This record gives sequence, structure tokens and C-alpha cells, in this order.
Amino acid sequence: MSATTPPITAARAARARLATMGLFFTAGWVFASWGVHVPTVKEKFGLDDAQLSVALFAVAGGSIAAMPFIGKWAARVGTRTACTVGGISACFITSLLLLVPSYWVVVALLALYGATGAALDVSMNTEAADVEAAIGRPIVSSLHGMFSLGGLAGAALGGLALSHGMRPEVHFALASAVGASIIMASRPFLLPHTAPAVLDAAGHANKQRLRRGLFALGALALVALIAEGAMYDWSTVYMRDVVHASTGMSSAAYAAFSGGMALGRFSGDAVRAHVDDGRLVVGSGVLASAGMLLGLLVPLPLVALIGFGLMGLGLANMMPVMFLAAARVPGLHAAEGVARVAAMAYVGLLIGPVLIGLTSHATNLPIGMSVVIACAALVAIAGPRVLRPKPGVN
Repeated sequence: MSATTPPITAARAARARLATMGLFFTAGWVFASWGVHVPTVKEKFGLDDAQLSVALFAVAGGSIAAMPFIGKWAARVGTRTACTVGGISACFITSLLLLVPSYWVVVALLALYGATGAALDVSMNTEAADVEAAIGRPIVSSLHGMFSLGGLAGAALGGLALSHGMRPEVHFALASAVGASIIMASRPFLLPHTAPAVLDAAGHANKQRLRRGLFALGALALVALIAEGAMYDWSTVYMRDVVHASTGMSSAAYAAFSGGMALGRFSGDAVRAHVDDGRLVVGSGVLASAGMLLGLLVPLPLVALIGFGLMGLGLANMMPVMFLAAARVPGLHAAEGVARVAAMAYVGLLIGPVLIGLTSHATNLPIGMSVVIACAALVAIAGPRVLRPKPGVN
């Protein structure tokens, strides 16, 4: 945090941590509510894989289009306001997705969901970096674990509700109301606003020197999110269309992946306390590749679920360490650093589902999903160099 930030007491930091956990949980919960309904949208509008890819494309496209403005806006208004506006808006938009009359209106709403979700993402990751600095020990992985826990709860309860006959529109409305309630309850306990730093000539020069490193960090995050986004968007479709699982079991694929992510992230802070980030992403990439390979080579429901769980465990700590590194770039407000890396990372969300969808359309879905193996392996190879501490940079 900047020198202008007033001291934060241990009790205030602890409350802020709980509030930030609520933000991450809500982001995962709302995203899961959309994720379990990907097959519903596909069926309702009679979409093929290419058309579904366009809809998935809209989420990342809206995020990327908004990202140049989000970092500066969040730095100006503060994470408390940015989290509230982004989070409440995302909840409201998702509640409308199954109520609109046409496919193209869904695409437009998904673009708006991407933009508002990006505002929540950048601001809550900025808050996470500030809370970790205030507490003085690794906590960011566990905060990201709450996103996975939210995804696990959203997918599991969503699948349960649908399997017991709840109308998809009703489920969306209830899930959105829960998410909005958590956002509002968390708001009062977030940390005070950190004003953007005013840079002198030396600061501007340092920012120029670090631009290349920030670009490399963003490129690595892009590759990681191709893999992660593919699992969120295509795991339920894979289970239904390739494994031929039931509706409940198809939703369990998303839950298994989110459960693996949650386990990896809740244990990640203990690992980060003893292992540097470079070695962490090597092991993460190897484990993720192995899990996805298992799920593709043995397309049986239980085996695929185990593979997706291992995939989640491997991917768990990639984005937390990358966003934390972005928030600590000298000479930039944390929100601006996170936004710049996130803008590149979301290109992965943009091209990943489309790449997999088009590859699947031309060949088959298992070949399309194999893209995530290559991405996880690339992160394992390049991660240590990109995340290596630079001389003179804290």
C-alpha cells in the first residue's frame, strides 16, 4: 500500500479479510450460476458449438473492452465502490439471461456481464493485495479459494435444484439475490481507499523499465486463463456430449473442477510460505496437464471427474500469484497493475473457448479440450522466468 494509506489495525485487517472472502465467494457463485446453465442456453436457443462459442466470446469480449477504463476508475473511486458497483451489476445481469427472447440479446447481456464482472475482479484482487500487505503473511491464495468455493457451491446447489425440477429462471433469480446480499454485507468492512501515487521522473522511468516484465506477466496469465476458462465453459458440455453423463453428473464436472481449485487455493498460502512462486507454477502446470490428460483418455464419468479435480488442483494457484505480482509493480496503483495484466489474461478467456469450440466443430470435443494440456505445460515452462524477482524490485 502507498505511504498515504493510514495504518490498519489487526482487527480491521481481519474484518477486511472476511469481507474480501465474501467478494471472492460471490464472484465464484455468480460465475457458477452462469456455468451450469451453459447447456440450458445452448438447448433453449438451439445453438451449435460455433454459436455457443460466440456467446462465450461475449463474456471475455466485454471484459477486455472495459478493462482499459476499469483500472483507473477503481484507483480513483476505491475498491469499496468498485466492488459494489461491479458485483451488484453482475448479479442483476445474470438474473436476466434466461428471460430474454433472443440469442443476440443473450450475447449482449453476456458482454455486459463480462464488463461488470471485470470491475469486480480487478477491484477485489486489489483489495486482496492490500489485505495481505496489512496482515503481513500469505493469504491471497485462500482468498482466491473462496472463488472456487463459491463456484463449487453454486454448481452443486444449482445442479441439485435443477435435478429436482426447479425452473432455470427461478434458480438464476435466487442465485443472483444471494450474491447481491453478500456484496452489500461485505461493503462496510473493506479497507479505506488508497489514492493513486503521484510519480516523479524517477518513478516514470522505473515504470518504463518494468513495462516489459508486466507484459510478460500478462502473457503468462493469458495462457493460464485459456486453460481455466475452458474448464469453466466446456466441462459440463464435455460430460454431457462425450461422456454421456446425466444432467446432475454433468454439473458435477464443474463442481469437481471447482473443488480441486478450492483445495489447491486453501492450501496454497502454506505452500507459498515455503516455496517460491516460480517453483509453485512448475508443479501446478505438471499436475494440471496430468489431470486433463486423464479426463480425456478415460471418458468414464468417475474417472473424468477425478481428472477435472486434478486439473483444478493444478491450476489453483496460477492466477493468484500472477495477480499478486501485478498488484506489487512499483510505480502503479495496485488496481492499474491488476487491470493491465487482467486485460491480457482475459484475452485467454476470449480466445480459449472460441478456439476450443471451433476446433471441436472441425474435429471433436476431446481434441478441442486438449488445448488446455498445452497451456498448462507452457505455464510450467515459462513461469519461473517470468515470476523470478527482479533486482531492486520488492
